[in-house]
Amino acid sequence: MTKRPTIIDVAEAAGVSKSTVSLVLQDSPLVKDETRAKVRETMRTIGYVYNRAAANLRSANVGLIGLVINDLRNPFFTEFATSLQMALSARGYATVIANTDEDAGVQAQVVGSMVEHGVSGLVISPTYGGTEATFGPLQRAGIPVLQVLRQASGDTERFPFASFDYLSGGRAATRHLLDAGARRIAFVGGPEGRPITAERMAGYLAVLREAGMEPIILHGRSSRGFGREAALRLGREYPAVDAAVCFNDLVALGMIAGFAAEGRQVGREFRLVGFDDIEECAMVYPQLSSVRCNIAGFGRAAADTLVDWLEQQKHPVAVTRAPVELVVRASSGG
Repeated sequence: MTKRPTIIDVAEAAGVSKSTVSLVLQDSPLVKDETRAKVRETMRTIGYVYNRAAANLRSANVGLIGLVINDLRNPFFTEFATSLQMALSARGYATVIANTDEDAGVQAQVVGSMVEHGVSGLVISPTYGGTEATFGPLQRAGIPVLQVLRQASGDTERFPFASFDYLSGGRAATRHLLDAGARRIAFVGGPEGRPITAERMAGYLAVLREAGMEPIILHGRSSRGFGREAALRLGREYPAVDAAVCFNDLVALGMIAGFAAEGRQVGREFRLVGFDDIEECAMVYPQLSSVRCNIAGFGRAAADTLVDWLEQQKHPVAVTRAPVELVVRASSGG
């Protein structure tokens, strides 16, 4: 008995993805006319017959994208998730979002659930730890997966990684503080031993080496609370430090609050630069200098990359780094 042609047979014969064939069967406007015509001609040629009854059982999962975020409380990640979701919606895809709260066990659970519910693709800003528990099921599922902002899996051919050029951002921030007259510069925030902390700290360390200066590093949570404590600690333990590059804006905003409690003027007595340039940087007093990451544009680009991978089989490059820029405001500019 001759084997009945399947949707996979159609995709292979037409030279398109399985997702593209599915979209053609749904009469989706997302498919180009010439691609639609090619797929339908291939169906006729190989004798494919659409089983609508069976397809209806799967229809709720067509065009569903999973988004897993390590910390949605952070405005930086919230803006990314919003931008990505809106961009995917504009291209006809629904998004299911999960926050892992930096818990590797929760991450593995939500990823497994998304795979079971048949997501077409997944974008993940991962927490660290439990890499196999998270990425093993994704590899076996064979769906397109993008790692963004943080890299947990080293297999960037299978799980491409996209983030920002944190090295140049850290260099620009540290060089700016030196040019502004800072004599001792600290790096504040970021969990010790984490790759993301090392990335954001690398430019700071490079500039200090070039200047023949010793680094002063205060590791800790990327939160306002830690930033406030760090400001008080610097005053007690490192009174000569007169400037800092922070792991992120939340730490820097916390430091502004800590210095205010001590009556120390940020921008005059202490120069401060954050990282990410969230909206609040321009609203706080004094306004916070920050390394700007175009997170809204990054979210839209990630959506386009994933959809092109799904619909046109355009496999992303293994590693992508988006540019950053230093925005100088009163906290470091005087």
